[in-house]
Amino acid sequence: MKNKRQILIIDDDRAVCASLELLFSRAGFNTVAASGPGEAIRTLEQMPPDLVVLDMNFSIDTSGKQGLELLREIKNIFPEIPVILLTGWGTLELAVAGMKAGARDFLTKPWDNIQLLGAVNTIFELGKPDEPQGMLHESFDRIVGKDLGLLQVLQVANRVSHTDASVLILGESGTGKELLAEAIHFASPRAKLPFIKVNLGGISTSLFESEMFGHKRGAFTGAVDERQGRFERADKGTIFLDEIGDLDTGSQVKLLRVLQEKTFEKLGSSQPRAVNVRVICATNHNLKERVAEGLFREDLFYRINLITLHLPALRDRPGDIPLLVDFYLKNLKEIYHLPHLKITPAARNWLQEQRFPGNIRQLKNLVERTVLVAHSDRLDREDFARQYDDDLRGETTIVLPKVGEITLEELEKRMILQALEFHRHNINRASRSLGITRSALYRRLLKYEIPHDTES
Repeated sequence: MKNKRQILIIDDDRAVCASLELLFSRAGFNTVAASGPGEAIRTLEQMPPDLVVLDMNFSIDTSGKQGLELLREIKNIFPEIPVILLTGWGTLELAVAGMKAGARDFLTKPWDNIQLLGAVNTIFELGKPDEPQGMLHESFDRIVGKDLGLLQVLQVANRVSHTDASVLILGESGTGKELLAEAIHFASPRAKLPFIKVNLGGISTSLFESEMFGHKRGAFTGAVDERQGRFERADKGTIFLDEIGDLDTGSQVKLLRVLQEKTFEKLGSSQPRAVNVRVICATNHNLKERVAEGLFREDLFYRINLITLHLPALRDRPGDIPLLVDFYLKNLKEIYHLPHLKITPAARNWLQEQRFPGNIRQLKNLVERTVLVAHSDRLDREDFARQYDDDLRGETTIVLPKVGEITLEELEKRMILQALEFHRHNINRASRSLGITRSALYRRLLKYEIPHDTES
């Protein structure tokens, strides 16, 4: 029979030790308690545990200095043993100091049993040996690639998915951060519960609290109905906070409070609401640099990055480009009913040589745009190169009418006519090239009285 995990509880309050021993023993762990630094070090030397739960104060002093000193001593002697800090006098500054000194998590008294056990189980799960290659959950199948660097990221993400650990996904724009967040959620025990995506870069400071926490009716002018916030909608599931590096410092404080306390208040209400969410964040910024520049709170940084995953840029895994192209073409064959669609070897080789500063998103758009405008189902190097060159030229080649020369509706009508003519009145291709849905294009055709019965 496999040995039970051993947890060392270091706290001078016997009632606290007894309560924690009962909690952990019921969860299947062995426990041992120590009332102070001296006893704790002796216990560690005699029988090193698998994890330490450490109180931060052992006297009337509530600064946490005693706990920090003991934490540093433990990490100096036993650097591999994970430590969770626990205190009734928690401050964010103390949390940051503890995380810098090597703690794995920081909780305040009175603790939440589910939250504490979740932190313990997460640490033990992440300490398991690496799973063999090829054992990824099926939710990761949508992430295409065989690059070693990418596969290493996916292996870690697969292991993390089984826990409630906060995850920070880093990478340039277009590398697939949202797709990875979705894969983690759908490989987790929360897979059948909500997955709520939030683009923090698109939420203004004035609307942040209402969007994230909701509001009561009459909370402010215009609040005619009660509204659910994103955290309430994500309860029991996962919330994906994209572009967190763009969040203003005032909103960072409000977000940190929810992540730290696991509660929030709706605008117009003073009643705290408990929330149980798994948090995944993403950004294309270097958060350490933004912390140094004073643009991102250090305490929030440590709260969201228990596990950091860095997605490689597409230029760093060129061998995956042909795989991605084949994947997109297979989907486009079905979408546009083009069973004979294929790509030449020359085109495939040319695509693999490009750097794609916009990463996977740029490649996907290039492939789809080329399929839409090509006059043949056989896509050659020149077909892709022509569209790629348009990308490189960018907006500088677009000549817009001068202000007052044409109305917005007239400009829209001209673009629709041009798209219909180019695609020979194929509604599917015309709507995709205009970036709107088929039904949206039909509405505009009716609005501008443009005939469309010649569609092929």
